[in-house]
Amino acid sequence: MQITPGNRKRLLLSGLVLAPLCRIPAVRPHGSPSGIPSVSSAFAAAPVPRAAAVVFVADAASPLPDSQSPAAAASDTSSLTGRGQPSPPSSPAVPAPASGPSAPAAPSSPAVPPPSEAAPPGTPGGSGAPGAPPVTPPPATTAPVTPAASEEDILGPDSFYPALIGMQYTFILQHQSALHSPYAGPLSLKAGGDTQTTNTIGLYTGWAPLTWGQLYLDVEKFMGAGVSNTTGLAAFSNGDVVPESPSLVRKQFYIARLYARFMLPLGSGVVPVDRAQDQIGGTEAAQRLELKVGRMALPDDFDQNRYANSARTEFLNWALINDTAWDYAADTRGYTDGILLGYISPAWSLKYGIYRMPEVANGETLVGSLSRASGQNVQFSYTGLPTGTVVRLLGYLNTASMGDYEQALDLAAATHSQPDVAATAAPGRQKHGFGLDAEQALADDGATGMFVRWGWNDGREQSFVYTEADQTLSAGVQISGEQWHEPSAQLGFGLASDSLSAAHRAYLAAGGCDFMLCDGRSAYGSEQLMEIYYRLERIWPEDPGPVRWQLGPDFQLIRNPGYNRNSGPARFWSLRLHVEY
Repeated sequence: MQITPGNRKRLLLSGLVLAPLCRIPAVRPHGSPSGIPSVSSAFAAAPVPRAAAVVFVADAASPLPDSQSPAAAASDTSSLTGRGQPSPPSSPAVPAPASGPSAPAAPSSPAVPPPSEAAPPGTPGGSGAPGAPPVTPPPATTAPVTPAASEEDILGPDSFYPALIGMQYTFILQHQSALHSPYAGPLSLKAGGDTQTTNTIGLYTGWAPLTWGQLYLDVEKFMGAGVSNTTGLAAFSNGDVVPESPSLVRKQFYIARLYARFMLPLGSGVVPVDRAQDQIGGTEAAQRLELKVGRMALPDDFDQNRYANSARTEFLNWALINDTAWDYAADTRGYTDGILLGYISPAWSLKYGIYRMPEVANGETLVGSLSRASGQNVQFSYTGLPTGTVVRLLGYLNTASMGDYEQALDLAAATHSQPDVAATAAPGRQKHGFGLDAEQALADDGATGMFVRWGWNDGREQSFVYTEADQTLSAGVQISGEQWHEPSAQLGFGLASDSLSAAHRAYLAAGGCDFMLCDGRSAYGSEQLMEIYYRLERIWPEDPGPVRWQLGPDFQLIRNPGYNRNSGPARFWSLRLHVEY
């Protein structure tokens, strides 16, 4: 084809428009339904005129201004890489090899053939004009290719619509054995043993209307009761139970979590996240600032551990799912209102949260003002060790209307009565503590690993929320079924020991009562436990789903229950069924 001054301008404009389009790969934007064609796939499916590359020949003698250059036109395709996010750095154009023999010379044709006559790139005639000799475009005028970002590289959720992101049902049948008990108080383990069942149902929803903003709403219902009325132990044997409370006689659905989550990216890196309870699937910034406001559970963000953090799927005992010396802010069900601020990065993170405390110990009503009562928590986590070890250091400070154990003993001595720590409650009292939590993956892509926890609090003020423990130490191991050719199975073994401060020991020995323990009198000994569980998992159906079915037994042996050497040991056998979507 002869390039004349008359058709040169038309060739130039056609090439500017069509050259970028022939470079766009046919990929579905991240998050679009598979049945709906994307913008880029629609363009890629259309035939590209053969004149698309002629611009380089026609323009060799007189370069265009920057604003009209092929490179500038190609840069406009960045909005087609998905969600309006900036495209990755561009790379030099590399002509695609032809998929067939060289095209024979063709007779002259109009400068811009109709679309029906155009040849797609990589086919005979697609690398230049018919009849023109092969030409390699000069580097100075070659339009750079902007590679499309993969779905894993695009920041944002899988969907911008409200969604049901999880459901679960957990059934636990637990039997407490008869035990030696020469005396008993109102909150002792039942000497003759006990058998109880618990059922929990949860529906978990999420909505990400923006790439940086999410909303979560969880609804749960608890039914049943713990053995011995969920009392008599500091390290209680069923972590899925709600402690007894006069205000919770009716078993009904309640709002467990209702909060907003905001994320401010601090870098270009992203990490994929799977859909889960209180986690919208998609990608998130690997380095970011984070803010959460609303009703939450503190163990969602603090004192987490891959191998010992969930009574529904891992260990059952309180001492093996959390730091029992961490008296974290919560109502009877384990939830509270507050604010969390955090810095997250691949190597380390720092979180601070302030939350509402209950009016009374193990109370359902929360104090309305954070200036009157609050639970403040700070945690530093380090994940950058070459061994894969994860270490977390936790500190907390509670301010509430708490009693004082020494004052309760002094008051009882002065009035010749039984000590009552609640009677000494005064506003503004403070309790502080620390915790250390570590986990180490050993094999099977981390499914086999070990953990250790240590916790301490000052032990002067009344135990108020979680349980009655002033020091704790626990360790254990999780073993994947890969070790015996059953990948869906899991075995866990853990040990724990809880202790009390001197003032707390004396209070119980004098017959004092708290919200978990009251034997009438006590011969102090640290409460020690061993737990072993086995879990087998099957997935059905895969689609829709997947729905995971988990079933397995659990056994616990507890010495000195309630810190009383005169009682026990106590044995607990459990069967757990857990179903989750």
